[in-house]
Amino acid sequence: MSNPATTRPSFTPSCCLEEQCTNRLVSGAGELVWTPIIQCPADFPPDVFETAVSQLVQHPEYNSTLILRSETVSDSPTDIPSTVPQLDGYRPVRNIHRKLLPRRPGRDEGLEQHCTLYSVSAGDDECPVTLVLTPILDEGSSLPYYHPAVHHLAFRYLPADEPLLRIDIVPLPGTPTDLNSRIYRTCLALLDTVHRYGWGTLTNYKKRVHHDRIIPREEYQDLYLVMRERHKHLVNEWQEVTDPLKHVFEDIGIATFLMLLWKHTYDNRDGQSQINPAVDSPCYGWPHPPAGFLDLGCGNGLLTHILTAEGYIGHGIDVRARMSWSHYPETTQAQLHVESLYPTSLEEHAYIRPGVFLIANHADELTPWTPVLSTLFSASGYLSIPCCSWAFDEKFERASTHNFPIPDDSFVDSLNLGGDGSNSSSYSKYRIWLASLSLYCGWRVECEMLRIPSTRNWAIIENPEEITRRVGEIVQHVQERGLFKTRIPEGKAKDH
Repeated sequence: MSNPATTRPSFTPSCCLEEQCTNRLVSGAGELVWTPIIQCPADFPPDVFETAVSQLVQHPEYNSTLILRSETVSDSPTDIPSTVPQLDGYRPVRNIHRKLLPRRPGRDEGLEQHCTLYSVSAGDDECPVTLVLTPILDEGSSLPYYHPAVHHLAFRYLPADEPLLRIDIVPLPGTPTDLNSRIYRTCLALLDTVHRYGWGTLTNYKKRVHHDRIIPREEYQDLYLVMRERHKHLVNEWQEVTDPLKHVFEDIGIATFLMLLWKHTYDNRDGQSQINPAVDSPCYGWPHPPAGFLDLGCGNGLLTHILTAEGYIGHGIDVRARMSWSHYPETTQAQLHVESLYPTSLEEHAYIRPGVFLIANHADELTPWTPVLSTLFSASGYLSIPCCSWAFDEKFERASTHNFPIPDDSFVDSLNLGGDGSNSSSYSKYRIWLASLSLYCGWRVECEMLRIPSTRNWAIIENPEEITRRVGEIVQHVQERGLFKTRIPEGKAKDH
């Protein structure tokens, strides 16, 4: 049975009826007419309100799939624009100027917006109890589709014996506000979000998984939008019986992550890393793995194709060719090979060379071999996205498969496994086993929840050169400063 102390109370919204709504918003001399839309019990104290709505301000994409993210232009407790409404009985205490970025820039426009927090005028309590969203529009321009048809939208915390959360709006002329209207459904979703955020803040809710631990979200999203436009035609050219939408956009996401990972991991100071020669690629001039990449169990070959099309040097191997292979350009076909890999008798391999970067995306039986091969052949790193649970010579069984040392509980906590935190599922146990194997093979373990349309989006990313690179940077910085002087031998030693 769930613990009532930590179980979120039921969200019980109700429509605001004109004759029953008290504490209505009034702006100055009444130049704005506010319409209360929907309300619900608050279920948290007023000092939680600012934290709850701040999450809404920082992450609008959680409430709309059409929004990519928001970027803060300014955040000030004193610089309050004249365009935000003056509310009777309230005073503005903070204004966040943000920009909403659309997920599909070719279809929707971006929009800037003022997010203004207000506290009550009476007394000296600065605790905000109202947030007003105000779109910033040039004269003659219109709101993008993803934004509600309003001049202003207010989230309100109404203190009482039974405090309420309420949403009030100043709708655009002619905008319907009935129970079947789009604006009502939007307000219902927004109110539910604030109610959930408020309760989560009150109970110290912690996210189960964390994204963007290795590559910043903004950098990934910006490149992904470019990559999606460059490769979305592959959906219409799909040759397999599997779902093209899932596979194409999943591999575009993985390719985007790898391109940025390699950009941040490798450099060309030592002359060993390859540089992208594809002039028309968004990653032109970015560094590559020193010996290219090898996609183990490449399947339909799509990931190999995307990386090849973007100018990266590498190969994909699988035990059988797929229908897609013959439909790729010749430059990709030349990189796809039907081949079996025998890890137990492998002494040398044409594509597994020192400096190669191994990719094991749902590589099944080869998944546990990836860190082993990477160590044996001095790979420059690898990315493993496990799906089916395989040990070295049979399916993984948590009761019988040989375990590798785990340093301490903090190691497991660092793996970003998600779930309820108990790590008791078979898949969680398998991922812990894979991570401990990687550590045993001498790799520095980093884990990421990839932004791809798949339930199997947990990945291990390994880069043994990080320490070497840091040491190299120390030497380079000393050389650049030119202050270090080598001592000259003294006494009789100088004559030898």
